[in-house]
Amino acid sequence: MDLLTDRIKEDMKASMKGGNKARLGVIRLILSAIKQVEVDERIVLDNDRTVLVLDKMLKQRRESIRLFAEAGREDLIAIEEAEILVIQDFLPQALTEEEVDAMVAAAVLESGAESVKDMGKVMALLKAPMQGRADMSVVSIKIKTALAG
Repeated sequence: MDLLTDRIKEDMKASMKGGNKARLGVIRLILSAIKQVEVDERIVLDNDRTVLVLDKMLKQRRESIRLFAEAGREDLIAIEEAEILVIQDFLPQALTEEEVDAMVAAAVLESGAESVKDMGKVMALLKAPMQGRADMSVVSIKIKTALAG
């Protein structure tokens, strides 16, 4: 089995050899976050759990960007955006807006959801196939819109 962590480590070596310090720094943050979970839970992460760690890192950076934007710190926003690009390199191919819309519509039908109260049913169907491939806060808004009718 091809482990995502092995790919990340190989990319770290390539970044070291290529002298790409910015990318290397982000990759070290990724490996540190993975190692933290492995140590805390005394396990070796499989690809699915690694994607969850990467997804959490993306969420943190998106939140930081939002806060930096409110504070007018364009310099810090640029750093966070650059980190997001590196993290996304290790995630599955992102879904297009059309794909997300189609998956939301299908999940609403499949779950039989009729109102915003049923949002949990729809989200449960979408969480696994969309993990690491779509911003779940955006998906949540799309579900609410679809259920509001």
